Amino acid sequence: MVFRPKQIEESIIEVMKKPPTPEERKRLAMEKESEIKEILRAEKAYIKGAASVRDFIAPSALKVSPRFIQLGDKYLRTIFVTAYPRYINVGWFAPVINFSAPLDIAIYYYPVPAQIILKQLQKRVGHLEQEIAAEHDKGLPRDPIKETALRDIEKLRDDLTTGVEHYFQIGLYVTIYANSEKELDLLTERIEAIFGSKLVYTRRVFYQAEQGFNSTLPLANDELMILCNMSSSPCAATFPFISADVTSDSGVLYGINRHNNSLILFDRFSLQNANMTVFATSGAGKSYAVKLEVLRSMMLGTDVIIIDPEREYKYLCDAVGGTYINISLASESKINPFDLPRSTSKETKTVDLIRSAVITLKGLLKLMIGKPDERGVRQFSPVEDSLLDRALLECYAKKDIGSTTDLSQAEMPVLSDLQEVLESMEGGADLAERLKKYTEGTFAGLLNNLTNVKTDNQLVVFSVRDLEDELRPIGIYTIVNYIWNIVRSEMKKRILVIDEAWWLMQHEDSAKFIFALVKRCRKYYLGVTTITQDVNDFLSSPYGHAIVNNSALQLLMKQSPAAIDLVAKTFMLTEGEKYLLLECGVGEGIFFAGAKHAAIKIVASYAEDQLITSDPRQLLEIEEAKREFAEALESEEGKKELIKGVTEMEIG
Repeated sequence: MVFRPKQIEESIIEVMKKPPTPEERKRLAMEKESEIKEILRAEKAYIKGAASVRDFIAPSALKVSPRFIQLGDKYLRTIFVTAYPRYINVGWFAPVINFSAPLDIAIYYYPVPAQIILKQLQKRVGHLEQEIAAEHDKGLPRDPIKETALRDIEKLRDDLTTGVEHYFQIGLYVTIYANSEKELDLLTERIEAIFGSKLVYTRRVFYQAEQGFNSTLPLANDELMILCNMSSSPCAATFPFISADVTSDSGVLYGINRHNNSLILFDRFSLQNANMTVFATSGAGKSYAVKLEVLRSMMLGTDVIIIDPEREYKYLCDAVGGTYINISLASESKINPFDLPRSTSKETKTVDLIRSAVITLKGLLKLMIGKPDERGVRQFSPVEDSLLDRALLECYAKKDIGSTTDLSQAEMPVLSDLQEVLESMEGGADLAERLKKYTEGTFAGLLNNLTNVKTDNQLVVFSVRDLEDELRPIGIYTIVNYIWNIVRSEMKKRILVIDEAWWLMQHEDSAKFIFALVKRCRKYYLGVTTITQDVNDFLSSPYGHAIVNNSALQLLMKQSPAAIDLVAKTFMLTEGEKYLLLECGVGEGIFFAGAKHAAIKIVASYAEDQLITSDPRQLLEIEEAKREFAEALESEEGKKELIKGVTEMEIG
């Protein structure tokens, strides 16, 4: 008999339509149950062999003693508060929270209905009044303690009735961790001394060590239940979240918080602006702190530009492969103050850029050829100001720089062009004559050239150490203006460091220019760091105060007694913070980030310290080590060459 495919399909469907018999159902159920049991056995076997999070974090053993617990290699003890004084100050708990040792602190608040407390207080008031009246009838002297208690209870009744206060039962427990029993006893005594100095009385757990430990675990499980009655005002005084914590989720590690040994980790670009001011005396570690920030910021991809007045950043620049540009009369590196931003957005008009450059150039020319007034401020007369305005515009016009000019291809004018224009203008001969010192005279090599420096590097350092004191404000002003043009040409995440900024604050025009830069730099993703050791010169200028007010980050390090009052007034420091700045060591100070501030200690790794140190002794040791290494390398190469020569002779 031959079966066709269609007949086979129909026979299979017919068999599937038949319902299973009871025996078949029972057999299928047993098979299913056996399969499930086998899966469960395999799952249990797998779980036994797999490690869980509990296995990783659990200690090897737990030993419970009457007075403490031994948890692995740690010793634990819990203390609890039994009584509070009549008055307690806000923030009294801060020394315990900031105590430099591992602690677990648990505070339990249990609200009590007001009607229950009012009933109890009413009875207590009646008893006190009866006792006071009885003593008065007997002619006994008044009892101040009872009268004070009566006044306190009456005030509490009024506050509870009006809803000003609420009533709680509070339990406060502290678990102390130590590496040995002796250390545990010592830490316990120190914690008890802190509580005792506030007239807060504590006890150690006895035969409740395990319950005390469980009560301070983050489980909200109060197994001790040792409570004190308290209204809401003193309860608020125990508010635990008062630690001086200055940190964020990302950013640069600035140092260690001296209050609680936490990390001060901050991203300056996450604040309302990325500007920073650093004030300290010479040798306090301000350049060290800034170099550390520069190094760590570069690791996060931030471009850094530095104005270096004392050649302090040369070693760091060489180590990270940066560009070091020396600006001086004899240097081959030149910057043209007439430069304009090369690449700008389509919304920015070339005419506006020229007008902005003219205003900046007039500020520079005041420093160069302006006449001092009775206050010593260099100025131009109204006629001279008008002449210079027209002459500067004419300089750009001579180079065919107008509203339709492609700035990336245009040739910029120089100081000699300005001199020629002034000489050709009626009344401009005197200004041209004063300008000759910078075009033909002693200072001709500084500003009368086209720009030939390149800044296409992550770290660029401009050195002005070899500039004469008379030229230094002019040189720094020109460099800052050049950097500002770079910043406006291409928007990138950048930090500009101006070391010894007090040089610019000595002159009104340069101070005004830095202030304008600090106010506007946020729009171009730039953060300006101003560093100074002459606090009085910096803050005596109104622009200095404005720069501080427009800086979201401030770092104050060791200050001199002559400047501390001005610093304290500017930053609204407490007396304790004043003394901290007077007595702190190298690399220590106060770090401000927005509304938060904390005492800081600058800490660097060994490798970072070798790159950023400014200590002359360390620098000499590093140079000596480099020289010895070079000599050893040369001798090693010599040995290799000698062995190679001998080998060739033997082969020959």
